[in-house]
Amino acid sequence: MGDPSGFLKHTSRELPVRRPVPLRLLDWKEVYEEFPKDTLKTQASRCMDCGIPFCHNGCPLGNLIPEWNDLVYKDHWHDAIERLHATNNFPEFTGRLCPAPCEASCVLGINQDPVTIKQVEVEIIDKAFDEGWVKPVRAAHATNKKVAVVGSGPAGLAAAQQLTRAGHAVTVFERADRIGGLLRYGIPEFKMEKRHIDRRLEQMEAEGTVFKTNVNVGVDITADELREQFDAVVLAGGATAARDLPIPGRELDGIHQAMEFLPIANRVQLGDLDAPTITAEGKKVVIIGGGDTGADCLGTSHRQGATSVHQFEIMPRPPETRAEQTPWPTYPLMFRVASAHEEGGERLFSVNTENFVGENGKVTGLKAHEVEMKSGRFEKVEGSDFELEADLVLLAMGFVGPEKPGLLTDLGVDLNERGNVARTSKWNTNVDGVFVAGDMGRGQSLIVWAIAEGRSAAAAVDTYLEGVTALPSPIHPTAAPQR
Repeated sequence: MGDPSGFLKHTSRELPVRRPVPLRLLDWKEVYEEFPKDTLKTQASRCMDCGIPFCHNGCPLGNLIPEWNDLVYKDHWHDAIERLHATNNFPEFTGRLCPAPCEASCVLGINQDPVTIKQVEVEIIDKAFDEGWVKPVRAAHATNKKVAVVGSGPAGLAAAQQLTRAGHAVTVFERADRIGGLLRYGIPEFKMEKRHIDRRLEQMEAEGTVFKTNVNVGVDITADELREQFDAVVLAGGATAARDLPIPGRELDGIHQAMEFLPIANRVQLGDLDAPTITAEGKKVVIIGGGDTGADCLGTSHRQGATSVHQFEIMPRPPETRAEQTPWPTYPLMFRVASAHEEGGERLFSVNTENFVGENGKVTGLKAHEVEMKSGRFEKVEGSDFELEADLVLLAMGFVGPEKPGLLTDLGVDLNERGNVARTSKWNTNVDGVFVAGDMGRGQSLIVWAIAEGRSAAAAVDTYLEGVTALPSPIHPTAAPQR
């Protein structure tokens, strides 16, 4: 611990300043201003290097947080990135996108604001890239074993990088035209600019990972061909089956899933389109779903020029501070304000949508009412009915699991009671040589869980192929019973 009294001298938590709303709505760049290095060192000094670092338990990757906090405070940046990369393949992703369960379990957070862990993380990796310290890590020897990774989101990329470094010939298949999965087409530029993905992919390609885009596995290459051509397969296609809202009027034009809307906006920024084919420009927008995806739709709608935006959440408004039912060190239920919420729009809680209304086949509004929770069920609050005009409705209610028809059906993998791909404690499915990692096996979850699962599944695949492994396995699967 660089400064044993740092947490006593510096009691306030400081975060990067967000650019002024009128300015950042003019572009799609990340919303934060640069974080002063002196301020960062001060924040790192607040880490107490606890005897029992609960932040380790809070982080699925087991990041060595007190160690790299101390190294940043001492200006040992090169050592800091070595400790950070020891547990996390992609800190540039988690540092920007993870909701930071590590901070929720920080011991300092019992009676003060927690350490600014996530910002320290992102500053370490950005400096490492700037200084040229992020170099290819090539395998010491080739195993002559071939592994297919299906899906190029964080779980697939983590598994691929680990297995490539273990000496296997790894091919990543992606059905989209670019690598990255939801990182590429689901996350708006203002949350993470895509250059962060591209520079990491350059490293992975230099290490030997092969990427094949525009390949829909199960169609362009069959399940049988996949198993014949590769010694092992890692399923990392994510939970991409979106939750729908089957109420009257759903068929009206102008009602879209979030993952129909967001990828188009990203493609405009990538130069694929001159203008979005689904746009909020000049429209009254209603977003149904109060989570991160809904906030992504909100920020995107602002930048496209919506005239008004309402965001519905069926759950009640969380408390301003940690709720009693989520005590430390659990991840707290509390009211959160994303950068998009600062930019405008109205958030409505405890609201259920009854039906959509329209004219000439196009949505013009919706009817809704307030709800309250009674005996574990939502019940309508009598007399709370209201109507709201809308000519663009975005459904951002999460995902119900992986897409079943096609690859999963053709492979014959078992599914668990939640409809995800069933797996054992060794990350394997019921089909020999076929493993699963990330949301496809876990269900919709956090990016940090996806990376942790990708790393753990890679260790299991390496053991399957070689009998032993030197790859770390940070977690064990929890989505299926032992076989």
